[in-house]
Amino acid sequence: MDRIRVGVIGASPDRGWAATAHIPALRALPEFELTAVGTSRPESAQEAARVFGAPHAFTDARRLAEHPEVDLVVVTVKVSTHAELVGAALAAGKHVYCEWPLGLTTEEAEHLAASARTAGVHDAIGLQARYAPAVSHARRLIAEGYVGRVTSVHVHAVRGKGAAGEIPAWAAYTLDGAQGAGLLEVVGGHTLDVLECLAGDFAELSAALAVQRTGYTVTETGDAVTSTSPDQVLLHGVLTGGAMASVHLEDARVGDNRTVLEIAGTEGDLTVVAAGDWKSAQIQISEPRLRGTREVGTPYQDLPVPEHHRSVPAEIPAAARNVARVYAALADDLRDGSRSVAGFDHGVRLHRLLDAIRESTEKRATHPVTR
Repeated sequence: MDRIRVGVIGASPDRGWAATAHIPALRALPEFELTAVGTSRPESAQEAARVFGAPHAFTDARRLAEHPEVDLVVVTVKVSTHAELVGAALAAGKHVYCEWPLGLTTEEAEHLAASARTAGVHDAIGLQARYAPAVSHARRLIAEGYVGRVTSVHVHAVRGKGAAGEIPAWAAYTLDGAQGAGLLEVVGGHTLDVLECLAGDFAELSAALAVQRTGYTVTETGDAVTSTSPDQVLLHGVLTGGAMASVHLEDARVGDNRTVLEIAGTEGDLTVVAAGDWKSAQIQISEPRLRGTREVGTPYQDLPVPEHHRSVPAEIPAAARNVARVYAALADDLRDGSRSVAGFDHGVRLHRLLDAIRESTEKRATHPVTR
């Protein structure tokens, strides 16, 4: 198969998720060739082309998508522009890899999924945490009966973004709940996707959202910013297999950053753990550890993850490896016509789960405690 020619929209030359993950992944995988980059300004587009070695630079996403040397369009920009940019790629008949969330609303996501089906192209959604080696191995162990029947799942994710009341300018927009890039959408989407990948889908849930820190200061300018995006997400529910699940996601914590996902069963327990700075503690960016036990009353032990779960060159930076695994699987799909990579329809289902959380918060009844 010829190399898959890729155009990346949102390829800022000096920072951003494209530069951190997508470009290193594409440059390390022999199945792909970076042929085009796109940004909003001519000077940054030209600089990105120079830095990343792409022969073509664009400020018009439609022209990038229509270029004959682009087979796959990758969209790595703010969620509010996903519908327009993904739509342009689909109209050009190109395969599309879009970062999560797919759309600003579920309705946008549904429209994009329908358009992708009509176009008959391959579509991929950036839910790369399911490709982390610890997660893929945990899924295999659960399927083989390591924990027996899953009885409960507990998730606690802590991200200390803005813990000191300051936030970098590039991240300030995430405090605006209308931008669709807050704790629920990003950490919640990625983490809940892993939970359902391992233990089964939510059948019912009850949830609460809260904004505990409403005011921030932009580090570079000192400007005051008001947060309308929840920094606390709390939910519990029942999974399709009958297991009970509880999830607490927190932003703006002073202490350490971490994600802990515990799965308990009738025969054993498994835990997926990510820790480090506020980025690497997010399960979609890191390569978490896998721990487990099958002996009553014994502590967890680190479980080795077979090398075949890693499947990408070791020289790829850690933050880019899960993204690289998505690309490797997508290359297989494009080669043999399979559909193994989570696509837009999967993204729609996850959008609907987040909607259920929001709706539960809006409708929940509180019961006062009497003494």
